Amino acid sequence: MAELRKKMDAGAFLRANAVMVMFLVLCVVCLYFSGYTVPYVMYELFGRLSRNAFIVLALILPIVAGMGINFAVTIGAMAAQIAALWVIEWNVAGRFGSLAAFAAAMLMTVPIAAFFGFLIGKLLNKMKGQEMIGGLILGYFANGLYQLLFLFIFGNLIPLNAPGLVIKGSTGVANTIDLSTERGFKYALDDLWRVDFGTGLYVFCGVYLAIVLLRLLRKRADKKKALRSAAIGIGACLVYQIPAVANLFSMVKVPMATFALVGVLCLFNDSLMRTQLGQRFRAVGQSRTVANVSGINVDQIRVIAIMISTVLAGWGQLIFVQNMGSFQTYGAHEQVGLYAGAAILVGGASIRKATNSQAILGCILFHLLFIVAPAAGKNLFGDAAIGEYFRVFISYGVIALALVMHAWSSIPKKKKQTA
Repeated sequence: MAELRKKMDAGAFLRANAVMVMFLVLCVVCLYFSGYTVPYVMYELFGRLSRNAFIVLALILPIVAGMGINFAVTIGAMAAQIAALWVIEWNVAGRFGSLAAFAAAMLMTVPIAAFFGFLIGKLLNKMKGQEMIGGLILGYFANGLYQLLFLFIFGNLIPLNAPGLVIKGSTGVANTIDLSTERGFKYALDDLWRVDFGTGLYVFCGVYLAIVLLRLLRKRADKKKALRSAAIGIGACLVYQIPAVANLFSMVKVPMATFALVGVLCLFNDSLMRTQLGQRFRAVGQSRTVANVSGINVDQIRVIAIMISTVLAGWGQLIFVQNMGSFQTYGAHEQVGLYAGAAILVGGASIRKATNSQAILGCILFHLLFIVAPAAGKNLFGDAAIGEYFRVFISYGVIALALVMHAWSSIPKKKKQTA
């Protein structure tokens, strides 16, 4: 009986985490055939994680509120790029420094992204049950307006005087905006505090243990879970003392300020779920009908979720571009929703349930495959482009699989309702 129960538990785990397990296998296989050393992969992985994790975490609230993946985060990214353009035009970095320019871009992003998030939320309330399709359509529509803004309005109707923003003799804003100039904010956040991996690990574990202890003292945490968390943190620090393990992370330099923002967002998501607003997000996500009967303004809650998500996505895009040092004016935002959505699904989330840990795990696995797939494709088939096409195919495939699994799981519920 016990063996049967174990088999059933294993089968349930595989069904619930099929995408994550598939990605893990693909990552191991591609890592083996890529020929890359583990220290190099860790170096690349932490770089990608630092610039992409924030925007993946921005997807959690709409999922909890029952709206699925917010593909309209693309519009938040557009808002961030508009803010970055004007921060460069006004030469905030030249006057006050690159960090001030980055902070100014974040502040400017808030009203723009919140306004668009409000409009998106209102429109998505008109298409309940089709929010993800609606988000995709709105993203494409907004992209058309964005292209119009940057091609014909900025630089023409509204003059731009900063060097490099407008190419002489052409129409609109330049194809690439360079953030490494004196007006830009390249590495403004990343270079605030960079440390080796060991120092970063000790700081993270110390802060994490302090938070666990504080929650225990306030009686807001389960003792068993707290002790388990503390043991994991201390164990990680002890394992790192092994020279062979430390060597795997020898190339990694951790941008502590960037990861601190990621940690703050994790705490924000977790803390918000404990508030009345967070409970209303959950109630609306579980059943709009029941939530409405209990007196919750369902439409308002959904709009708030989208607004917060869109603003956070804008901040995530700013973290991304300051790390890259430049961005493609007309294309840097286009794949934001797709890749972030695929990443969170890879971590074991669904279009109905998502957590911080699933977002982080998905980001790790998704970008690990992005690192090793091109080299594996080149070594196996003699063409790195095969690996590139494969990882893009996987991105779309993961989202399609999640939608199919959601539709499949909904069939029994519909049969019960019609019975």
